[in-house]
Amino acid sequence: MNEVRALDVLSAVLREMRFEAAGYRRLELGAPWALSFHQKGLRGIHIVMQGRCEIAFDGGPARVVEAGDLIVAPRADPHVLRSQGKHVPAISPSELVQSSEGHIRHGGTGEATVIVCGAFVFHEADHPALAALPRIIHMPGNMGQAPKWLAGYVDALTSEAFEGGPGSAVVLARLSEALIARALRFHLDKIDEPGWLKGLGDPQIAKALAAMHDQLEQAWTLVSLARVAGLSRAAFAARFAAKVGEAPMRYLLRNRMRRAMTLLKDEHATLARVAHSVGYGSEAALSAAFKRHTGHAPGAYRRSQAAEVQLHG
Repeated sequence: MNEVRALDVLSAVLREMRFEAAGYRRLELGAPWALSFHQKGLRGIHIVMQGRCEIAFDGGPARVVEAGDLIVAPRADPHVLRSQGKHVPAISPSELVQSSEGHIRHGGTGEATVIVCGAFVFHEADHPALAALPRIIHMPGNMGQAPKWLAGYVDALTSEAFEGGPGSAVVLARLSEALIARALRFHLDKIDEPGWLKGLGDPQIAKALAAMHDQLEQAWTLVSLARVAGLSRAAFAARFAAKVGEAPMRYLLRNRMRRAMTLLKDEHATLARVAHSVGYGSEAALSAAFKRHTGHAPGAYRRSQAAEVQLHG
């Protein structure tokens, strides 16, 4: 699959997980300093504009990052950004006083580091695709500059974040989504563990993944998916399982059920419409599959979701 197609699949999965950017801050830091990013569900984007520092995840070694580098923490794992050398207690950026333009100044009088920090959330926190995301994506710069393709995103993001006007929230969300998709695509050839991201790195398996995500309503079979991939039935099944970590039809079922759960939250969506949207020929067929997968009938699930919205509304 070509790069444009890979981006299509990544974008589709990001949309399924209900991606939303949550704002950016410019951190102007003087050593020694340490900042802790630990808010549940908040996933970080760190763009090093000047200087250097370390990033350390819980239980992991520190990694040096420099000007021009991009760091993405797509799994929302707690981590610390800190100056090199003397370590000081880490505090949350939210504890610091910031200007109305989103600028934060913090630390001592030592080496200066400037980082643009963004955040994003996935509202579908139990989406099966989250399990395949890496803990960290580190895209190194070159002699203090971001890679050429990345520089355009960085310029647009920083300009919109700190100089934008009406509609900036929408622009930032779309720019951030594109940046995350590109970062994940960059990471494809570095993935060791099976998952849908590793599957995207295989051109033939990627074709099948794209077909499933693009046309979830189709009556896919193992044979028809193998035909899309250009492989025999047996070769496709084995290769898909090796790359993605589960059988093709199991992957398809989980995505269908996830989409059905999302659609059922819409009180105006009939069960027949939901069934058609996720590839089931009848309400009865969807109901049986949904109950086997979730333990609940679709109607009961819809009522429970409505009650939860009222409770937290």
